[in-house]
Amino acid sequence: MSNLNPVRVGFFLAGRQVRRASKWTNLLIIIVMALTFLNLVVVSGILVGLIEGVVKTIRTRYTSDILISNKLENNFIERTPFILSVLDDIPEIAAISARSVEGGTVEADYKIIRRASEIGNRAGTSIAGIDPEREDAVTGLSQLVIAGEYLTPTDYDQVLVGALLLKKYLNVDSQSFQALDNVDVGSTIRVTVDGSVREVRVKGIIKSKADEIDRRVFFITNQLRPMIGREDYNADEIAIKLKPGADPVAIRDLIIAQGIDRYARVQTYEDAEPKFVKDMKQTFGLLGNIISSIGLVVASITIFIVIFINAITRRKYIGILKGIGVSGRTIEISYIFQAIFYALVGTAIGIIIVYAGLKPYLLAHPINFPFSDGILVVTPLGTFVRALILFIATLISGYIPARLVVSGNTLDAILGRN
Repeated sequence: MSNLNPVRVGFFLAGRQVRRASKWTNLLIIIVMALTFLNLVVVSGILVGLIEGVVKTIRTRYTSDILISNKLENNFIERTPFILSVLDDIPEIAAISARSVEGGTVEADYKIIRRASEIGNRAGTSIAGIDPEREDAVTGLSQLVIAGEYLTPTDYDQVLVGALLLKKYLNVDSQSFQALDNVDVGSTIRVTVDGSVREVRVKGIIKSKADEIDRRVFFITNQLRPMIGREDYNADEIAIKLKPGADPVAIRDLIIAQGIDRYARVQTYEDAEPKFVKDMKQTFGLLGNIISSIGLVVASITIFIVIFINAITRRKYIGILKGIGVSGRTIEISYIFQAIFYALVGTAIGIIIVYAGLKPYLLAHPINFPFSDGILVVTPLGTFVRALILFIATLISGYIPARLVVSGNTLDAILGRN
């Protein structure tokens, strides 16, 4: 026989066995392969997508594409008006929002006389001053109002309150996690910031799933500046939204080249990600790989058992093939081709389900986790690697049982002896 004959004959025998096998057996194996592929791709994709949802939320609703903040040794961004004038001259920038941010407290039921030992209905928070129109152009803050109304530029003594500051919207009952009770839209609360005390009305409630937003109280900046003694127009944060297609890294470097880094920190949204988010990315990615690996082992064992039983039940047939001159290598190749068939068909079905069904659906209807809108994160390279791993595992699981049966004595196989 030529070197090519074992492959040709093996391919012929594989096709014949697949066609003659029970359709339910073929369907079962293909379903197992498709589900294994989905387990490899979807489980890790959902876990990573959960954290990607957090990253996306922080980017769109807090940092935007680039965030400029005060240096650690300063309490605010020095020369903010100069920085804003530089940013206005960069054509790739679509919108800019400068914010004033100070620590403070909010209090409800403050007119009730309490004993000195009572804590009172208060919470520590961040007080932010914004230009409502500019902020909305950058982060779409008005779309995050779940109750009440958004601020207008003339709304003095009116505020937006983050949902995590109100017990009504908070599912955590802990003394260490301060929140106001009996406060909703229309309530009057007392805000204390930098020694200034102000009674204000709650105009709206904000819920963004980003703690940096949901633990804040928002004033219009023209009212907050005098309260904190900030008459120099310096800000604490500048969020920058870029035009579609602009590279945040390139624009960051361009801003730094203008000397802005002497007065403030300039970061892309990735640079500004909290460390715990980056750690969670790695942890969830590892967890997804572990779960997927368990599914891969289960699928490999399933394929091994199915092909081994198939080979055992056809042991007499294999013995006859060997008796008429078909080499053991050719028979082994036929079982490898069967494994290839199951792997290819199962993987193809899995890819169709992922890219034509699950990914677009979850992109349009994210999973509503308490702290993020979860999506499915899959990439062509990652899909290819997982498909290749499944393919190799299937080949091994198909070859080993065939090798065990084929290596037996030919006469014993024909006569059905053990």
